[in-house]
Amino acid sequence: MALLAGGPALAQQEPSSLQLAREYVRKAEHEKASFLFGRLGADEQTAANVLPDYLTALHALGRHRDAEKLVKRAQRQRPDDPTLGVTLGAVLAKSQNEAAAQKQWEKVIGQLSRPEQVLAVAAAFQQASLPDWATRAYVRGRELAHSDTEYAPQLIQLYTQSGQRDKLMAETLRLVQDDEQQLPFVRNMLQNSLQDDKDFDALEKELLSQVQKNPDRAVYSELLLWLQVQRRDFAGALLQAKALDRRGRTEGQRVLEVAEIARRNKDYESAIQGYDYVVREYRGRPLYALARQRLVQTREDQVRTTYPVNVAQLRSLLQDYQQVLQDLGRTPETAPVLRSMAALLAFQLDEKEPAIKLLQEVIDMPRAPLDVVDQAKIDLADIYLLRNEPWEATLLYSQVEKSHKDTPLGYEAKLRNARLSYFAGDFRLAKSHLDILKQATTREIANDAMQLSLLITDNTAQDTAGLALRDYAAVEQLVFQNKLPEAQRGLDALLQKYPGHALQDEAWYLKAQLQRRTGDYAAARAAH
Repeated sequence: MALLAGGPALAQQEPSSLQLAREYVRKAEHEKASFLFGRLGADEQTAANVLPDYLTALHALGRHRDAEKLVKRAQRQRPDDPTLGVTLGAVLAKSQNEAAAQKQWEKVIGQLSRPEQVLAVAAAFQQASLPDWATRAYVRGRELAHSDTEYAPQLIQLYTQSGQRDKLMAETLRLVQDDEQQLPFVRNMLQNSLQDDKDFDALEKELLSQVQKNPDRAVYSELLLWLQVQRRDFAGALLQAKALDRRGRTEGQRVLEVAEIARRNKDYESAIQGYDYVVREYRGRPLYALARQRLVQTREDQVRTTYPVNVAQLRSLLQDYQQVLQDLGRTPETAPVLRSMAALLAFQLDEKEPAIKLLQEVIDMPRAPLDVVDQAKIDLADIYLLRNEPWEATLLYSQVEKSHKDTPLGYEAKLRNARLSYFAGDFRLAKSHLDILKQATTREIANDAMQLSLLITDNTAQDTAGLALRDYAAVEQLVFQNKLPEAQRGLDALLQKYPGHALQDEAWYLKAQLQRRTGDYAAARAAH
């Protein structure tokens, strides 16, 4: 019984002639494959899942005439399958009869009469690596459908793959002209296909023309806004955002979004223009308070990054912040203003006591969200570090780490704790923090952690005591404390004390940065 039971199983395990034939094709043993295919039944030879492999074997053996006969037999068996006409043309091309192949493909296109045929034939052309003919199939399908946007996604994909930028742009704009819901798809296709300034210039010129011709069609302004943001042309993007804001009655939302992007990209002038627009046009509206705060904060960004920093302008900013608080009140919503004032006082004007009072006000604020309170705690810890009180600083950092475990704010607190250990010369403890942070979900924090970890690793491999790195960390702490003259003297001493050390490059780079911050641009260029 056991032997009888095993018989069918063994039979099933034996490869069929068809499976073996396909295996021979894969191994390029075409003579054997052709022999086995030839033994199949007539209908099986031309089946859709057999015909391509059989043709491969015949072409490899130079039996192009037999391949042509095989496809024509398949056409007689399946007269409603238009893709076989594509296959026949490919067979003719293989036999070096290009004229006949072209004529055959023209015939296929001319015989298209239904949408389902269009999709099948275009797919067959693409499978045969004939994208131009696939395009012609879709264009014929568009004629049959009496629609200028039929098969647009397929044509956009083909134009993208073939690098036909002019046709791609025309197709995408035609698509959104009739269906504004396609805007996300169109943006994605353009982003993936436009590669150089010439492409972007051409698209921008066309969009500007469409905006002027169709002032009531928001979709062109939307695309132009997107394009100008991609090109970092925030001044141009603001113009479109204002137009969209007025048309859509978004109460400044679109302009605020562009201003935020401009600020992140350090185009402070454009950001200030955007925030100022919202403040002027939407006084008392929902976004007014946020725009007021961002306006002053961005002016501060601009002042702090223009070297040497102008102290009079910093004092003026303090007055602006005071005015914002007077107009909007001291609430959890304006806590960012109090934090900005504290940072300005402590780090730029060396007035730590009033800064601490402002942050303590945020921490003690009734009904303040935990995030707001803990951001203020991180700021306060930074000021304790300014005052050389590392224990107070690490206590606050650790509190935030604990209350925001596995969140960006918690990672930020852990990074500050790692930096504190680094400043103190405890590189092992710093690295234990940093190794965890390298897996952080926030890319910016993970990158900062990676850079500091590499600095420690590179400069303690041979110098295990890390003597030079201790001196360098002490200089970086002086920079953090905004004690720039002391930091420059420390760098000069380090460069003399450790000639040829691996830290020389970092030291020279930091020195150039400090010279730039103090307005000594000639020395900064020389240091580079």
